[in-house]
Amino acid sequence: MQEDIEYQVVEITEQPIALCQLLKIANMVGGGGEAKIVISEGYVLLNNEVEYQKRKKVFDGDIVEFNGDAIQIRLVEQEEPAPATDMPPPRSKKAKQAQQKPSTKKKAAKKPPEPEASQGKRRPISF
Repeated sequence: MQEDIEYQVVEITEQPIALCQLLKIANMVGGGGEAKIVISEGYVLLNNEVEYQKRKKVFDGDIVEFNGDAIQIRLVEQEEPAPATDMPPPRSKKAKQAQQKPSTKKKAAKKPPEPEASQGKRRPISF
């Protein structure tokens, strides 16, 4: 006999989602570290089977059980916002550089190479 279990529905916007992330989203654990521990020790059931993989991919319609709570995953389609027409199109780096004022700073002149010191002396190391 199979019991009628009432599932709490967790809605996600993209799939797949990692099992440890799902436990965090559903507030079944306190954090990611705790989620990984309870999964690796076998306290989590995925579709009525013990799951040990922390990053197991969970899809729409899957059922996850932990600590007496059961959740079902539901994929929710997000509506894409209409593109804003009042914003100008992004410019390329070259266009931005051409629009900027030319720099008034002078570039540092190259220093002439220093004559090598005698081979017996070493230059001090500076950090």
